[in-house]
Amino acid sequence: MRHCGAHHAGTTTYLPTTTSTSSSRARPGRAPPMPHPPLVAARLCRRLLCSSSRGLFPHAMASSFTAAAAAPAAQQAGTQREEYEEVLGRLSSLITQKVRAHTGNMGNQWDLMERYLQILELEEPIARMKVIHVAGTKGKGSTCTFTESILRSYGFRTGLFTSPHLMDVRERFRLDGVDISEEKFLKYFWWCWNKLKEKTDDDTPMPAYFRFMALLAFKIFSAEQVDVAVLEVGLGGRFDATNVVKAPVVCGISSLGYDHMEILGNTLREIAGEKAGIFKKGVPAYTSPQSEEAMASLKQRASELGISLQVSDPLKPHLLKDQHLGLQGEHQYINAGLAVALASTWLEKQGHVERMPLNRTDPLPDEFIKGLSSASLQGRAQIVPDSQVNSEEKDRDCSVVFYLDGAHSPESMEICATWFSRVTKEDRVPSSMEQSRTGGKSRKILLFNCMSVRDPMRLLPHLVDTSTQNGLSFDLALFVPNQSQYNKLGSNTSAPAEPEKIDLSWQLSLQSVWEKLLHADKGVNGVNSSETSQVFESLPLAIECLRKMAREDPTTSYQTCAATHRPSSLGSRAQERLPWPDNSECRGSHHHHD
Repeated sequence: MRHCGAHHAGTTTYLPTTTSTSSSRARPGRAPPMPHPPLVAARLCRRLLCSSSRGLFPHAMASSFTAAAAAPAAQQAGTQREEYEEVLGRLSSLITQKVRAHTGNMGNQWDLMERYLQILELEEPIARMKVIHVAGTKGKGSTCTFTESILRSYGFRTGLFTSPHLMDVRERFRLDGVDISEEKFLKYFWWCWNKLKEKTDDDTPMPAYFRFMALLAFKIFSAEQVDVAVLEVGLGGRFDATNVVKAPVVCGISSLGYDHMEILGNTLREIAGEKAGIFKKGVPAYTSPQSEEAMASLKQRASELGISLQVSDPLKPHLLKDQHLGLQGEHQYINAGLAVALASTWLEKQGHVERMPLNRTDPLPDEFIKGLSSASLQGRAQIVPDSQVNSEEKDRDCSVVFYLDGAHSPESMEICATWFSRVTKEDRVPSSMEQSRTGGKSRKILLFNCMSVRDPMRLLPHLVDTSTQNGLSFDLALFVPNQSQYNKLGSNTSAPAEPEKIDLSWQLSLQSVWEKLLHADKGVNGVNSSETSQVFESLPLAIECLRKMAREDPTTSYQTCAATHRPSSLGSRAQERLPWPDNSECRGSHHHHD
């Protein structure tokens, strides 16, 4: 087997990454860029989508514009791009190394949020906002996406705030199902930034990154006069920046599990207690089915507030009238069930009883079905055929297909493995493309990345065991680093002038854990086999290796599961970044909290 430039045990740990260089002008007052934590699946998605789009437009299109006509437009676009880059730099300056809000540090001065709201004059607008507030460990982003899509299908003007973003910071703010435009984003950013800069000082510093994002979301949704604002909690609940909403219409808790334990607590009871911090007196609350320990904590908090806590059952497929959920994976029926409960309660509380589902047995109203079936969220159980290799092979389809998922906990790894096993058995690719036909011969590849603060023995065994239980084994595992040269928060960042060195010691450790798991039943210890696993110094190199294998063996399809945890903040956690090649339009970012 060719090793495609991979590194193995015994190699030098620090390696340079080759990048292009670009000279970007320094702007007065601009903060230095800081690192950010992306998602392997997100980076891979952008790389694939960008390579696809480049093939769609022939160079001849440029001839449709005269030089005289194109110059002013190009100049204007360049000016706006420079402004956008400046904004990204200022956002980067808000990323701190402080531990995120939790009980032990009194919420990291969480009371400052009230002061920020006063400065931005957002107290009254938030009080008038019709909010749906969702916390949880797994599935809260999907639940919010389903809920927003349902209510948008009824014709309501919707605002959706989620985190983190995968490619561009504007993804966090959706208006009527579409990312906020660059023009509006810049307008509202400067409005908030200038007011805060004018009034903040040593006693009231500028808000940290995620807090600023939440404040910006409130400003956007109030100014745009949305009918409903669907808010995904960033982390925890009680001290989350979104929890300044004092009277939401309804609250929801998605599936709970062990994550961010150093912040939220070491038991499910403690974690659930933090998530239940979004419950409010007089506000109905729903939860997905939980473990007994987590449910007891949620019920206790609900009882203290004198509110009802209802369990939303997973959605039954027959209620969709032969339609499929827009988000793939069997676990999405749990999230969809919670979304139906939240949307139904919101409709009821806003006086739209006639639009609610009649009961739990009859098919859902058409608007609910449309919303659930059309919902979209990248990086969650997403299938992306590699257009570069597949377009080269005219006589067959989909020789390389990536299965992307942001798994980040033991439970998520099991769900990811179950989904990957099922869809590869079905040979499923997006409906816009035909199924692959390579004589039934395929190789299962794992593309993996996780932060060093994660315990791989809590992740990889769940992936291996669940895959085995589903009759699937990986032919090759590829481990890539968390670091990148591109340090800003948007999708059009500039490459650094100097290549940076990448520490591969953690990836080599992951490889060692993987090999031990594979060979445990054979009594082999500490094996590093290039036949079953490889370490790469960058994600692009790993992708190119897969493409090379596909070109050299055109009779085999390569089904690659890009499984990685969902990254957290850059504060107290390891700095997670991924390298990208010199095509700047394909660079992205993935930020979470302060």
